[in-house]
Amino acid sequence: MSRIYCDPDCLRYHTPGHPESPERVERTARRLRAAGHALLQPFRQATADDVGLAHAAGHFEAVRDGHYCEPDTPHYDGIDIFALKSVSAAVSAAFSAIGGEPAFSLMRPPGHHAGKRRAAGFCYFNNLAIACAALWSRDPSLRIGILDFDAHHGDGTQDILQGRPGVLYVSLHQAPLYPGTGLESKDNCLNLPLPPGTGEDAYLRSLDKGLDALRHFGPGLLAVSAGFDAYGADPIAQLRLEKTSFRRIGALLAKTGLRRFAVLEGGYAPDLPVLVENFLEAFL
Repeated sequence: MSRIYCDPDCLRYHTPGHPESPERVERTARRLRAAGHALLQPFRQATADDVGLAHAAGHFEAVRDGHYCEPDTPHYDGIDIFALKSVSAAVSAAFSAIGGEPAFSLMRPPGHHAGKRRAAGFCYFNNLAIACAALWSRDPSLRIGILDFDAHHGDGTQDILQGRPGVLYVSLHQAPLYPGTGLESKDNCLNLPLPPGTGEDAYLRSLDKGLDALRHFGPGLLAVSAGFDAYGADPIAQLRLEKTSFRRIGALLAKTGLRRFAVLEGGYAPDLPVLVENFLEAFL
């Protein structure tokens, strides 16, 4: 059995014209339901204490009160509550996966640009890093492999997890592109930057390299930052994956045989619902 977690409250904030819009999740949820997928409410409700497992003291309050300066990451009344719901779905997906049921969090806001002390890149709390930290709070010995295939480097995830024992972070991303990091590998972070215009064949060769590193690492769980902005028609990146490329990515991740979960990160093309459906058909 597989699980998809989605809370409709994540649709309750927006800025007109902002690419990280409620329609991303709303249209994707509608397509998945039409395809026969059940969308479940998160069963673990995250709190400020959970945020503190991955972020520095005071970060939750800074997001709640708007005490940060990131023009592309607007402050909204109640954004701490909406962002906690996204964390809740990621944590629920992680605990489903550790119990043997692959899972996906279909939520917003995304998380992989949120660092220890920073909200950035449409991200307030680092959903995936917090979910991993919640698992470590139960089992500190758990080895976790993280694959981030968003077109943008997950600088926040690297900021939080670099140097931490028991985790390997692997990122495939376009360079140059926001946030301008991830140009070299260091410690437990393997960065695989790709030039603009990279198509499926070259992309999958880099993915094979990343998966080889993950297999060598020997994780007990695979956590995936699933961004879909490497798609050729995405408006804010210049990689050239096709609609069917994401089914191939999902199949390669499923082929690892690892317990696994994924969280939605970027992806801003109108075709996002198709891309997510293709990925999940294989991943789950």
